[in-house]
Amino acid sequence: MHRWRDPAKDPRAEERANVITPEGYQRLQSTRDFLWKIRHPELAQKVQEAAAQGDRSENADYTYNKRELNRTLARIHHLDRRLEALKVVDRLPADQQRVYFGAWVTLEDEAGETQTWRLVGPDEAKPHQGLLSIDAPVARRLLGQALDASVLLPAQLSRVQRPAAQSTEWDEERDEDEESQGTPSAWVGPEAEYVIVDIRYQVHQDSDRA
Repeated sequence: MHRWRDPAKDPRAEERANVITPEGYQRLQSTRDFLWKIRHPELAQKVQEAAAQGDRSENADYTYNKRELNRTLARIHHLDRRLEALKVVDRLPADQQRVYFGAWVTLEDEAGETQTWRLVGPDEAKPHQGLLSIDAPVARRLLGQALDASVLLPAQLSRVQRPAAQSTEWDEERDEDEESQGTPSAWVGPEAEYVIVDIRYQVHQDSDRA
């Protein structure tokens, strides 16, 4: 079942930036292809087999697989719309000494602890993997800042974890959570000073972190 969300507070309802990195676009395209070419045929076959068993009203297999098929088709439709709307940003800016879209940014706090974030599109944001939506307040404060600049950010920024190896399987509940994680939201509480100690763009870094 879907978790209920207050429409007025649902971050997925907020307007998103329609930009994405080449890697993020490929991931969305791969997800869409997996759903259409593998997941959809599997579920359609299961629905057909369950329907052939007789009374559908008391057929749990039919009810479950039909629901999953509808959810999968809705997800494919959503991805088709997003892939059409998105603009792939595959060129580096002239000034690479300032934080820009797609860059990995390393921050250092007053204690000398560092953490690294990448500014990406909202469709590919995964904060627990260090991929921060360009729409998020932290990203907005970082964007355009120069190397060695001091920036006030939330004192308790989450530590970046190494992402798990990417799976070709798809889990809708996990996917919905990942979508909502990258959207903008205000923070409350103390701020701390962070210094930008490195700005770089490395396409291969995504696979290195896996």
